[in-house]
Amino acid sequence: MTTEAPHAVGAPVPRVDGPGKVTGDASYAADVPAEGTLWAKPLRSPHAHARVLSIDTARARALPGVHAVVTGDDLPPNSKWGRKTVDVPLLAQGLVRFPGEQVAVVVADDEETAERAVALIDVVYEELEAVIDPEKAMLPDAPLIHPDVVTYDGLVNPLDEPSNVVCRFEWSKGDVEEGFKDAELIVENTYTTPKVHQGYIETHNQLVQVEPDGRMHVWAPNKAPYTTRGQIAKALDIPKEQIVFHPVTIGGDFGGKGSPMNIPLGYYLSKAAGGRPVRMALDYTEELLAGNPRHGSRMTVRTGVKRDGTIVAHDVRIVFDSGAYAGFKPAGHLGGASGAGGPYRVPHVRVTEYMVYTNTVPCGHMRGPGEPQGVFALESQIDEIASAIGMDPIEFRLMNLVADREPTGLGHVFEQNRSDETVRAAIKAAGYNTPKATLPSGAKVGRGIAIGERSPGSGQNSARVSLEPDGSVVVHTPLFEQGAGAYTVVQQITAETMGLPADRVRIVVEETGMFESDSGVGGSRVTNVGSIAADLAVKGAQAELFKLAAELDNWPEEQLKVEGDALVRTDTGESQPWTALLARTGEAVTGEATATVGRDGPHVTGYTAQIAEVAVDPETGRVQLLKLTTAHDTGRIVNPMGHQGQINGGAMMGIGYGLLEELVAEDGHISTLSFADFKIPNIADIPELETVILETEGTGVGPYNIKAIGESPNAPTAAAIANAVADAVGVRIRDLPVTAEKVYAALHP
Repeated sequence: MTTEAPHAVGAPVPRVDGPGKVTGDASYAADVPAEGTLWAKPLRSPHAHARVLSIDTARARALPGVHAVVTGDDLPPNSKWGRKTVDVPLLAQGLVRFPGEQVAVVVADDEETAERAVALIDVVYEELEAVIDPEKAMLPDAPLIHPDVVTYDGLVNPLDEPSNVVCRFEWSKGDVEEGFKDAELIVENTYTTPKVHQGYIETHNQLVQVEPDGRMHVWAPNKAPYTTRGQIAKALDIPKEQIVFHPVTIGGDFGGKGSPMNIPLGYYLSKAAGGRPVRMALDYTEELLAGNPRHGSRMTVRTGVKRDGTIVAHDVRIVFDSGAYAGFKPAGHLGGASGAGGPYRVPHVRVTEYMVYTNTVPCGHMRGPGEPQGVFALESQIDEIASAIGMDPIEFRLMNLVADREPTGLGHVFEQNRSDETVRAAIKAAGYNTPKATLPSGAKVGRGIAIGERSPGSGQNSARVSLEPDGSVVVHTPLFEQGAGAYTVVQQITAETMGLPADRVRIVVEETGMFESDSGVGGSRVTNVGSIAADLAVKGAQAELFKLAAELDNWPEEQLKVEGDALVRTDTGESQPWTALLARTGEAVTGEATATVGRDGPHVTGYTAQIAEVAVDPETGRVQLLKLTTAHDTGRIVNPMGHQGQINGGAMMGIGYGLLEELVAEDGHISTLSFADFKIPNIADIPELETVILETEGTGVGPYNIKAIGESPNAPTAAAIANAVADAVGVRIRDLPVTAEKVYAALHP
């Protein structure tokens, strides 16, 4: 019998989903076989803003192999979905609001036939004035993109009259105007960031079938099936229990796969095809044209300081380009924008967010939604203030960073605050204070720092754990993990609580219906909430085991514990294999638990401090990232391999955001419609990456004292790069990405 816990938590356990992915056994939605499957392809609008006058589908319907052609006229009036703000039409109904919006869909025997039929559809449009710039969209005389917006369900704040500003959200502490009266210097700058695509390998796709009784079966790479099921049910006006999401492997997410997308439309496509299964898959041109990318932003930051470096007031105005719709955001706005308030000691702070409709591709979530934008503006501004008062940027930060139980700019108070330690660890590892290299090429070397912090996410997760007579432990989970390692974390937590090796625990992913609800994967919540649910479910199963021992052997329930394979009496030291106990009944014992963690839970956070070292060629403006040092304040690390993977991936995503990525649009039309034009980092762009971990047990949340890591590594990177460029050649790039062209133009005005 195993009686000593093998400590699964903290071990570099291989990924549960790893073998299937490397061998090809993993089943993605596009792999799911279904007899009689048909293909669907959409016709997309060429216009940014237009009225649909007529759609002639006769030629498409007449093409052999076509089973149905569906337009907005074939759907119930005002057929829309939304994660909070319900404004996304299943198909255009009377209006198109961005280039690439779906106007009609063909269902045919195969993809090629569907595409040929799409080309046969004739649409007559009346072009309307398009609004592309969110600042212009905010003007009182701007054309309204949603004239009936006041009637929409799920608005963050009710609107008295129609407006392109679908949401205004404010975080504040103190009185900023009073604070500015105490300032000896006011620094004001404007920073901009572009729209960027998440860049997952697997495009949005789905297989949907509706049975004669109305039961809807869904296979789609959606990481939040329970919440998405509710949104679809609302859009279709059917009971959510009638919708079944079947588990599939998800080929990457980074925030982009939590929305219903075309799944509600799939319901009508299958019904139009007589209940046959209908597959719909975007190619990558469609992804870049009409996915749900990260929001572009324009951020005006005004900060008041004393000459000694004391910050007295900080005011941030953020305008987010929502694109044509707001329904891709589960909160209706971007909570990460509050990161622009900063982890600094400031008595008067205000961050005001405006979410604005434009006739461009609608935007959704991407790794730390709102946070990379806000941190870029904040940490660039901090460097600019330090320069204005003649202070070292790190000295300025250390002077103003909040300490333990001290309120941040927006009033958040964190216990066991390790901001200072994290920054100093990054400085030491990066050799920040050592002499800079002199490069033979003549390029100038610069170093820049940026800081971010992120608390573990909130939400709900459930787990059911069964202890089997054969000695195996089975975890039934509602999670559809998106590739970040959630199944492995749940496996390790379960094994640790049992005192068994991780490979004794088997994960079974369940279709929707076994549990009442689940928040899904996202928001850095899974390791936090999932670890609590798994731990409680294990203890529930153990409690059932104790009851069985009391019933069969008259052992006292309150004096029993499980140690690996052994059921042990704590009063006498007697033990027996728990498998022997279960063998006498031939049945498993099961525990089930649901964990709910709200935003008012434990007040802890994890800091990230990153230092970028760059070489900038003054003659060409070329920026080469030589090294990125990233320091992280963590709680207990469940899986060091997975943890490091999240850091590496997040840092690379931050590098792309800082130096390369931009969805370029001309009059609202995306022109970077392939990875040849929309550049993301590849192996040649990886600099020297150095990670510093400040792991301290007892400083996190949940039964194993964890902190978040999934989203924080990508937030400070762009600012660290921009700050390093300014340090190298003395010019400040305030609009991402930091390209050679922008640096050259700044150096040679």
